[in-house]
Amino acid sequence: MGRPDKAARAAIARRRSDAIDLKLAGVDWLTIAHKLAADPTINSDGIAYPQGYGIERYAKGQEPPADDTLINAACRDVRKALTDRRTELNDDVDAMRQLDADRLDRLFFVAYKKAVRDQDLLAVDRTLRIMERRARLLGLDMPTRTELAGPQGGPLQIENTTLAELDALIALTERDTP
Repeated sequence: MGRPDKAARAAIARRRSDAIDLKLAGVDWLTIAHKLAADPTINSDGIAYPQGYGIERYAKGQEPPADDTLINAACRDVRKALTDRRTELNDDVDAMRQLDADRLDRLFFVAYKKAVRDQDLLAVDRTLRIMERRARLLGLDMPTRTELAGPQGGPLQIENTTLAELDALIALTERDTP
């Protein structure tokens, strides 16, 4: 089976979007799988969902996939849709970051020119603030090393705590809080 054509890719994208919308609405996996199944005999709406789960089997007139297979397909769709959305969001963030960097470059040029030409200390301060903001935006500053230490600079003591112990500690804290 080759790459789906444009219409099939659009239908798959729609199915994935529907799957994630249903999951966000709190619908269980099996219900999602049945709602988005290609075979009208198992589709909860009684329709042949375009590019629905089990489309290959339905197209060949075979029995629909088992429930666990349908659930796995729904899970894969939601995972893939979330990954795609995360990628799109990252692309949008990168574009916004570049736009802000361009704006800061323009502001920097104006402030720098005034700082150098007029020897204006306020312009020097503004230039430095723009440089600092740009460095933070683009991650140009070296990371700061942070070290945690216990009492008198000694090692931290880490303990395992049971849920019951945590609940008791929270109750104790809530009781002592005015």
